Amino acid sequence: MTDFAEIWGYLGRDPLLWLTLTLGAYVLGDAASRASGRNPLVNPVLIAMVILGTTLWATSTPYPVYFEGAQFVHFMLGPATVSLAVPLYGQVHRIRKAALPLIGALLAGIVTSVLTVVWIGEAMGLERQVLLSLVPKSATAPVALGVSESLGGSPTLTAVLVILTGICGAVVVTPLMNAIGIRDWRARGFSVGVAAHGIGAARALQVNDTAGAFAAAGMGLSAIATAFLAPILAGWLL
Repeated sequence: MTDFAEIWGYLGRDPLLWLTLTLGAYVLGDAASRASGRNPLVNPVLIAMVILGTTLWATSTPYPVYFEGAQFVHFMLGPATVSLAVPLYGQVHRIRKAALPLIGALLAGIVTSVLTVVWIGEAMGLERQVLLSLVPKSATAPVALGVSESLGGSPTLTAVLVILTGICGAVVVTPLMNAIGIRDWRARGFSVGVAAHGIGAARALQVNDTAGAFAAAGMGLSAIATAFLAPILAGWLL
């Protein structure tokens, strides 16, 4: 055990180790997802988080040390988000035709998200800062962090909540939509994009190209609308 600790201490100082482990954890998660037939419960992001979290805990590695090595993945978040414009462009004619109901769904989704999280949080006795951190949870991370900070919330807590929201949305969207009988891929994709940002959009792309395109539209529009509406709603409610 002493030899292992010494070896790990040496390897842990190499930033390339954490990048490799991050990519490896996702590859394992994706392999498990494919082996399950893309079962929504076997989410590759969730599996990768469990693997990495367990590794950091078992090796007593501080998060800043991990992030120093894995920040290239963080940097690639921007290009990955922009790449969602590819399926979106292929469906742009259908999105234009459905513009009015999409705007209505967008506003309903954002208002419902903020109202429910504040009301449920207040009923559970959460502190004001926690509630403010929860308000932008359904927006993509860069926007959510900015909104949280402007409201007086905790950006660190918001980051965790955004990831959990995305994973939960990606896991429940398929069985939920099937259960309530929504078959239109446009509605399925747009709703998960509004509610569960990039992680939900990635799940939609795995299931159907049309759903993926509308999920990308929902994610982008939700980010813009949340930046304007969340502070207004939070100010009114809190």
